[in-house]
Amino acid sequence: MLRIDRFTFTKTSKPYIIAEVAQAHDGSLGQAFAFIDAVATTGANAIKFQTHIASYESSKLDKFRPNTFFPQDRTRYDYWKRMEFTPSQWLKLKKYANKQGLSFLSSPFSIEAIDMLNEIRMPAWKIGSGEFFNIPLIERMLQTKKPLLISTGLSSLQEIINLSKFLDKKKADYAFFQCNSEYPCPPERAGINVISELKEVLKCPIGFSDHSGEVASSLAAVTMGAKIIEVHVSLSEFGFGPDHTSSLNIESLKLLVEGSQFIHTALSHPVDKNKPSKKILATKKLFTRSLFSSEDLLPGMLLEEKHTRLKKPAGGLSSSDLPQLLGKKITKRIKFDEMLGKEHFE
Repeated sequence: MLRIDRFTFTKTSKPYIIAEVAQAHDGSLGQAFAFIDAVATTGANAIKFQTHIASYESSKLDKFRPNTFFPQDRTRYDYWKRMEFTPSQWLKLKKYANKQGLSFLSSPFSIEAIDMLNEIRMPAWKIGSGEFFNIPLIERMLQTKKPLLISTGLSSLQEIINLSKFLDKKKADYAFFQCNSEYPCPPERAGINVISELKEVLKCPIGFSDHSGEVASSLAAVTMGAKIIEVHVSLSEFGFGPDHTSSLNIESLKLLVEGSQFIHTALSHPVDKNKPSKKILATKKLFTRSLFSSEDLLPGMLLEEKHTRLKKPAGGLSSSDLPQLLGKKITKRIKFDEMLGKEHFE
């Protein structure tokens, strides 16, 4: 059974929300701590970073993303180098996040990064879409006996199934995330439908890793049954870096947390329209109508439609009773504006 710190994933568990900082701290340890403070106010379950060790990850052929510009970095290696934190700094970040009530996660991008994070007791491993095919990396993670959270932004359904079978043979705990590796991801390519497809073919929790920069797609994913939601976060719309256009701000993250819990509660309490609640029955009586007399009616008169009016509240005869009452003899006097009852008729 998949478990992250004290959170256990079950069919009835609430959506687990991961706030992805990635490189939005831009190499500043102070900014990384600021992100923890901000995310801790939202009700999210976890905060996630990325752990890059340039010398074990990047070669001289490693190029920046198209249209990505970092004025202080000559190469992508320089960028990863500037993003590095020391083991003691990672430990301080983890301890601080835990103190603030957040699980601490970081995606490793090398075996050496795994070993470093394992030393500070990382509770689970997040595998980015680009590392889906990095089997040595995954095998090193499996040796730690910790759960795997796997994004599928670059993977076909069959590749996902194949990896799932491999992980089953290893008796691993894992979850797969529907993901599109476009930044930002337009709504027509979010692939919300894939969540249902993954639920049909896999026996594990299904998550959704979103790059749209909007709340709507993640809330839709929760409705479709996603148990884990991962979104990028930014402290400001003017933040520097490649992920800010794909990120939620802190207020939007709060809305996501609240909305996902609302949806979870609604889905956990299916309504039987044939068994209305006491509150609905009381409201129905208040809002619907009964038959009232439109004038004084005397015994012996035959009821005509003009003798009636529909008025609030309910509780007496209703409009559906009128066809059976028309033409019936009135047996006792009915005053103007009196609610009609069966006792008034023969």
